[in-house]
Amino acid sequence: MRGLVIGKFYPPHRGHKFLIETALKAVDHLDILICVRADQSISGDLRQTWLRQLHPSASVIQVDDFGEDDNSKAWAEFTRDILGYAPDVVFTSENYGETYARYLGSQHVLVDLSRQEVPISATKVRANPLKHWEFLEPCVRAYFAARICIVGAESTGTTTLAQDLAEHYRTVWVPEYGREYCKALSASGVDLWRYQWRSEEFLQIAGAQCRLEDDLAREANRILICDTDPLATSIWHERYLKSRCLELEKLARTRRYQLYILTDCDIPFVQDGLRDGELVREWMTTRFEQRLSEQNTPWLKVSGTRRQRMNSSIDEIDQLLSATSI
Repeated sequence: MRGLVIGKFYPPHRGHKFLIETALKAVDHLDILICVRADQSISGDLRQTWLRQLHPSASVIQVDDFGEDDNSKAWAEFTRDILGYAPDVVFTSENYGETYARYLGSQHVLVDLSRQEVPISATKVRANPLKHWEFLEPCVRAYFAARICIVGAESTGTTTLAQDLAEHYRTVWVPEYGREYCKALSASGVDLWRYQWRSEEFLQIAGAQCRLEDDLAREANRILICDTDPLATSIWHERYLKSRCLELEKLARTRRYQLYILTDCDIPFVQDGLRDGELVREWMTTRFEQRLSEQNTPWLKVSGTRRQRMNSSIDEIDQLLSATSI
């Protein structure tokens, strides 16, 4: 028996999951059609990837939404053209389902029309994804997590602030991969103070940082605290190689953060055996200010004591979270 589920899945949520799992239990083969329009902010490719991850036994197909939502006859003809056949059963959670299935010549199974089993809709999720977090799967959460990036010169409290914020918001934080890279070099006998850095290493570090961030975003509790990003790595490249790296900066532009927090260099420098940037902390702080000002992402510079920095950061993040939508 062949079944069909059709929708926008914009974005997929646990109501969709309940519908699809109900269908999968009842049929031998299930097609899922994702209706995609150019004006939707989440791409069809990404929604298709999510649904394939969540329901690997189903066939997930992306189709162009031609816009006539109330024309069940046209959609039935379109569906036959796409699939090459009419499904035996159509599963929906919508009032249109019965008419649509009749034009297809298919049986219709109505699933949770009143949303009593899973009280959510994609409209509600889009209006405030963080408010409806419990209705999203980890791969979708990774997309919607509000990413807060902490940047700054050496020994300016970035990691301390990242850890403090993660504890306050009961979420995860992304450690700095570059520091682990330096530890490994030092452990192998490399003298970091004389080391000749290469652009390829900075690209490797930035790539690994992005992968680590994206992995941990699946575990985030609404917000993800990131201790550095490719923008920061590009500034480290400027510091050590005395030149900009266009490939790094291109990577930085692909990343999406809701807020940058820049830690000021107004606290004492602490040597931990790996740091060599005491004399360039002011230059790096100024360079961060310049680069952040060139971007559209909001940013905040925090100074003072550990508590003062936390309070300033929390005030800004709370305002951001209260207005979050897509």
